Amino acid sequence: MTLRADLEPIVDWIKPGSRILDLGCGNGMLLAHLRDTRGVRGYGLEIDPENVAACVDAGVNVIQADIDDGLHDFETASFDHVVMTQALQALQRPDEAIAEILRVGKTGIVTFPNFGHWRVRSALLRGRMPVTPALPSRWFDTPNIHLCTVDDFEALCAQRRWKILDRRLLNRTHRSGPANRIAPNLFSELAMYLLEAPQITGFAT
Repeated sequence: MTLRADLEPIVDWIKPGSRILDLGCGNGMLLAHLRDTRGVRGYGLEIDPENVAACVDAGVNVIQADIDDGLHDFETASFDHVVMTQALQALQRPDEAIAEILRVGKTGIVTFPNFGHWRVRSALLRGRMPVTPALPSRWFDTPNIHLCTVDDFEALCAQRRWKILDRRLLNRTHRSGPANRIAPNLFSELAMYLLEAPQITGFAT
């Protein structure tokens, strides 16, 4: 199973032997790749029956579940990494989903299409909803309900005190070039973040 180009940068963030939870895991290609190349253990959550069947065929541990229902069945810090790729914008409450990701996982990896990209802005200036490589669906058949920009996402992280350990801001060829570094919100089509929950400190009584 060939790994999609937009998933390749995630591999660098995963330590060998880690315990992984992949939310909206699709056909299980990321988990299968990490299992075979990094020796990871874990589960995928997926709602689509055909994708669940594909995971089973690939030997990936999968649970049929809806991310919007939460992660109540998983204990705090029960995974090294919780991954959610290209699903944030399709959730009812993406902020609550990230909070749960950072409760269940020691780190969270979240990726999403950047609605601040210049192609999106150009379409909106023409009075049309955008259709781009990162946002291929049309307005009437899109699963996306909460689109955000790089700046929106980082503002939310700052507000909730989620620590950004690393980020990858990629162009349409899934590479990071000078333009992405100069004006990331304008030239990045895909945003990828490695997050950590705020450290809770206190005094013993």
